[in-house]
Amino acid sequence: MIAHLSGILLEKHPNQAIVETGGVGYDVAIPVSTYTHLPDAGMEVRLRIHTHVREDALALYGFLTQDEKALFEKLIGVSGIGPTLAIKILSGLAAPDLITYIRRGELDRLVRIPGIGKKTAERMVLELRDKLPAVVGTEPNSTPPPDSLSPLDQDVLSALLNLGCARAQAEAAVRKAKAAGGALEFEPLFRRALELVR
Repeated sequence: MIAHLSGILLEKHPNQAIVETGGVGYDVAIPVSTYTHLPDAGMEVRLRIHTHVREDALALYGFLTQDEKALFEKLIGVSGIGPTLAIKILSGLAAPDLITYIRRGELDRLVRIPGIGKKTAERMVLELRDKLPAVVGTEPNSTPPPDSLSPLDQDVLSALLNLGCARAQAEAAVRKAKAAGGALEFEPLFRRALELVR
């Protein structure tokens, strides 16, 4: 099983990274939080990998931190949550927020994640509430860049579409999110747009 991947980042997208190692390009599914912190294409990258094997496929899921990988593995242990949905969950909420909402049983927050219905949210709370560590502090806020370019909007839109949002609503949400707060980095803009998708 592949547990760690180190090499050159050939491409990165909000839900995918292609990493070249020893002349082979590995297609790795990633959450938005990992995408946000990846270096530019052409740079070296190290990802912690969860290898998922099915009869018809071998899929790699990558994370920058061990904590995020551990949370992913706990999510796929919940009945009804597979790796693809677990990636969507980690993309829909920052890990500290997700842990907090599960530990507090805040179903209304969990069902806002695309693909998560009430029953799945209830199972997450029931099965994970006592297995997750308490969150110590919050994720650091980075200063937004002075200017947000349209490729950023496209990345946010792509991430929303990958989560299953309808294109029209996703485009409207991206516009509203930008108008509400000016220039942002990818992850804050994405999370704000996700809140606005109805």
